[in-house]
Amino acid sequence: MRDSRSTITLLSLASLVGCRAAPPRSTDVAVRFTDVTHKANIHFHHNSGREGKKWLPETLGPGCAFFDADGDGWLDILIVNGKDWTDHGRHTTAALYRNRHDGTFEDITKGSGLDFEAYSLGVAIGDYDNDGRDDVYITALDGDRLFHNEGGGHFRDVTTEAGIHNASFGTSAAWLDYDLDGKLDLFVANYVRWSPQADLWCSLDGSTKSYCTPESYQGTSAKLYRNLGGGKFADVTQDAGLSDPNSKSLGVVAFDYDGDGWTDLFVSNDTQPNKLYHNLKNGRFQELGLAAGVAFGEDGVARAAMGVDAADYDRSGRPHLIVGNFSNQMLSLYHNEGNGLFVDEAPRSAVGRASLLKLTFGLFFFDYDLDGYPDILTANGHLDEEIERVQPKVRYRQTPLLLRNRGGGMFQEVDAFPAPMVARGLAYGDYDLDGDLDVLIATNNGPAYLYRNDGGNTNHWLSVKLEGTRSNRNGIGAVVRVTSAGGTQWQTVHSGSSYCSASDLTLTFGLGQDDKATQIEIDWPGGTPQTLKDVAAGQHLAVRQP
Repeated sequence: MRDSRSTITLLSLASLVGCRAAPPRSTDVAVRFTDVTHKANIHFHHNSGREGKKWLPETLGPGCAFFDADGDGWLDILIVNGKDWTDHGRHTTAALYRNRHDGTFEDITKGSGLDFEAYSLGVAIGDYDNDGRDDVYITALDGDRLFHNEGGGHFRDVTTEAGIHNASFGTSAAWLDYDLDGKLDLFVANYVRWSPQADLWCSLDGSTKSYCTPESYQGTSAKLYRNLGGGKFADVTQDAGLSDPNSKSLGVVAFDYDGDGWTDLFVSNDTQPNKLYHNLKNGRFQELGLAAGVAFGEDGVARAAMGVDAADYDRSGRPHLIVGNFSNQMLSLYHNEGNGLFVDEAPRSAVGRASLLKLTFGLFFFDYDLDGYPDILTANGHLDEEIERVQPKVRYRQTPLLLRNRGGGMFQEVDAFPAPMVARGLAYGDYDLDGDLDVLIATNNGPAYLYRNDGGNTNHWLSVKLEGTRSNRNGIGAVVRVTSAGGTQWQTVHSGSSYCSASDLTLTFGLGQDDKATQIEIDWPGGTPQTLKDVAAGQHLAVRQP
C-alpha cells in the first residue's frame, strides 16, 4: 500500500482557460480486484428478516457507503441492515467500520449512534449544515433517519428536530443544492405502498408463493426536503412539481444534463416510467422523461429500473446515463445527444449483450484503471432463489459485471469478479489512499465484500477533494475539468447514484501516461470559476473555494 497523505496540496485561484479534444488512449494496464474482506476485518451479514413468507422488502437491501466518519482523512465504511419481522432475540444494526490506516478496519458501531435497529435499505452522505463533518441519512421501511455527525465517529439522531417525516418505503437518496443557496437539500426515492397486513400472494409456478413484482402494489411519491438552515428542513415536494403518487422509485442521480449550471434529477422507477426532472431555476422542476427518451425501453414498455449513474463516458462534454434493469431487459445506456434527447446505446453494444441476463441493482461509472475513461461496474443478483426452476438461463446468484471503456463509446467485458452473489448496494472509494478506486459490495441476506484495486495506479492519477465556502461545504454540484496531454475530462461532485449507496465524494481522475495536469478548472455551484496550472500527478488535492 502506498501512503500518499504527504502530498496533500492546497491550491488557489488562477485564470480560466478553455478545453481541447482528446488524442488516442494510453496503453492498457493489468488490474486485479482482490477480495480483502476478511483480511480487512470486515465481518458483516445482512439480515433480510426472511422466514419463508416472501415479503417484498426482503429482496431489496442493503446499501453501503464509503465516507470519512471521524474526520481523519481516511475513508470509513458504513453498511445498513434489516431486522427480523418477529422477535427472535436477535439485534441487528448497521455496521460502522473505522479505517485503521493499515489496510484493516475496526468495528466502532456500538455507541456510535448508528447502532439502532430498523428495517433499513439505503444511505446518503452529505454535510447538510456545512460544519465540515459528513452527516448520514438512512432510508428505512419503518421511517427514515437523519444523523448529525458529532465528530470522532459519533452521530446523533436529529430526524424529528430537522422536520424529516418519511416512512414511505424509502430506498435511494441524494443530497443536492437545487436552489443554489449554499445549503444541501435532500431528495428521497420512495418505492411502493406495502405493509405486512397488505402483502399479496404471488407465484412463479402457480403453486408456491414467490416475491410479488411492484406492479401488484400502489406507488408512492418521492420527496424533496429543502434545507432551511439551522438544521431545519421543509417538505417542498408538491411546490417543486415532484409529487407523483404512481412512482415506484429505486434510484436517483442528481446531474446537470443540459449544462445550465442548475442540478436536474433522473429517477429510475420499477415498472413505471423513469422521470427526468428539469430544474426551472425558480424552485420548481418540469418532468421531461418521455420527451427526452428515457421514460421507457425501446419497446415502449416501462422497465424494472433500479440503480442509476451519470458521467461523460465518451468525452462529448455531456453527462450520459446508465440504468440497471431486470434480467432479460439489459442495461440502459442513454447517450445525451445535447439537444434534450437521449438515445439508448446498449442494444447496439457490448453493454447490452453482456448485461442481458443480469438483474442489476447497484452500478456506477468509475475509472478503475486510471486511463482517463470512465468504466462501468454493476452489482447483480436475482430476487427469488427459485428463479432457475422457471428460467434456466437466469441465475439467482450472479457475478458483478465490469465493462472497460475502450474509447469511442465502446466497452469490453472484463472478468474481474468471478464470485457469484446476490448483490445490491455498490460503492467505490480509495480506502488505502494509493490513488486507485476500491469497491464495496453489499449482498442481500449475505455478507459484504471489500475489493482492493491492485494495479490501477500503474497509470498516473489525481484526486480532487473540494471544500466549498460560498457553496455547500462538500462542493456537491461543482464541475471539475482536468486537462493533460491526453485531453480534457470532467466530473461532477454528486451524491446519490448507484443503488441505496454512497461513494466517496472525492473525485479521482486517471491521467494514463501523463505525469501532470496542465490545467484543472473548477466551476463552483453558482460561483466564480477557479483554475489551477501545471499540477503534478500522484497527488490528493484539497481545493478550497476562494
